[in-house]
Amino acid sequence: MHNYLDFEKPISDLEGKIHELRKLAEEDESIDTTDEVGRLEVRAREAMADIYAKLTPWQKTQVARHPQRPHFVDYAKQLFEEFTPLAGDRKFAEDEAIQAGLGRFRGEAVAIIGQEKGNDTKSRLKHNFGSARPEGYRKAIRVMEMADRFGLPVITLIDTAGAYPGIGAEERGQAEAIARSTEMCLNVRVPIVSVVLGEGGSGGAIAIATGDRVYMLEHAIYSVISPEGAASILWRDSTRAKEAASNMKITAEDLKTFGIIDGIIQEPVGGAHRDPAAVIGRTGDVIASALKDLTAKPGDQLRKDRRQRYLNIGRQL
Repeated sequence: MHNYLDFEKPISDLEGKIHELRKLAEEDESIDTTDEVGRLEVRAREAMADIYAKLTPWQKTQVARHPQRPHFVDYAKQLFEEFTPLAGDRKFAEDEAIQAGLGRFRGEAVAIIGQEKGNDTKSRLKHNFGSARPEGYRKAIRVMEMADRFGLPVITLIDTAGAYPGIGAEERGQAEAIARSTEMCLNVRVPIVSVVLGEGGSGGAIAIATGDRVYMLEHAIYSVISPEGAASILWRDSTRAKEAASNMKITAEDLKTFGIIDGIIQEPVGGAHRDPAAVIGRTGDVIASALKDLTAKPGDQLRKDRRQRYLNIGRQL
């Protein structure tokens, strides 16, 4: 069963009726509900297409946070072979919010870094809801250094509400770790392809998303602060998050217009959680195409072009 968002009530009602009719037919074989189920399925598809064709920024935020949306572990399982996670930052501890390691992508050796939120209470606590501590970013730095040393392209998958803001994280240098990770992204001489899967929150996202190519899923968001955080700062009222989301320009379409991302990966109607295999496969195709273009460039040229890319952001506005 799907977890329905508040704006999906028309879809929920129709699919609920379909479920009831199918259950009725299973309980009494003399009742034929085929025609009625078929009509309701058509109406449900039409309702879903209509709703998702005109989502507001706040509704996209809700879709980006959907509990059934595929996470890093789902992408890693389908896209990478021989994925070997590497643990620890060699300074303090292991951070489960950032998963990093080596593997093969369509036969080629790559370094992989991603944020994992978890999909149930136990795994969400384990991965700290995708909010990394300094040791997570230092682990990412360690893997990027290794990738640079051995000439391995880097693939980063972003899905975080932001870096962890706890006292311990601040005491261990959260801001410095994020800055160093961003600097490492700019300095490596191997291709970096980044994809925002769900939420791309603040420095916690950009620390591993400063790539040569940056893509977003259709209903992902990418912002300097969450809509709730922005509303709290601007109006001292977090309930105005919907208004903040509309003003912040956080959707993939907005960011593509501003030149902050390079492309948008289309999701199935109803969001990535409706057909995870399809959207993961589509993401893999986009990554493969980007790597094909980037691997032809010399390392020094990649580094120069990447730095210039980020210097150019905002100049055309």
